[in-house]
Amino acid sequence: MPYYDEIELGDEIGPVEKVATDEEVANFCDVWGAPKPNRFTDPDVAAKAGMPGTIVPGIMTMAMMAQLLTDWGGPGSIKDLDLVFRQPVPHNRPLTLAATITDLREEDGENLVECDILMTGTEGERYVGGKAIVVVAGR
Repeated sequence: MPYYDEIELGDEIGPVEKVATDEEVANFCDVWGAPKPNRFTDPDVAAKAGMPGTIVPGIMTMAMMAQLLTDWGGPGSIKDLDLVFRQPVPHNRPLTLAATITDLREEDGENLVECDILMTGTEGERYVGGKAIVVVAGR
């Protein structure tokens, strides 16, 4: 975990590559309690909803992006995560998650690191993007 005085504007978090497999999405939906069949696990339901195939649930995508930040900043370090879903996230394809530090500030006794965060595909697809604020330790 980085210390606040070690972080500079423009620093990168990641990139990390992940693949949301059919099995992982199905397990997530089971734990989440999503009713079945659904557009996340059933190709026919996804097609009826106008999707090109089954998709990763938005909340699972958010969890993947949150993990990028907590792996870097530590458990409980996310103060805010604001995401925009630009297109459906497919199963079984490499996804790259990365963040760029855009602001550093001390506020109400906390060391805050603001960053732009992005999930992309191998051909430049921009699936999910947004901003996050992470609290990091000082020395």
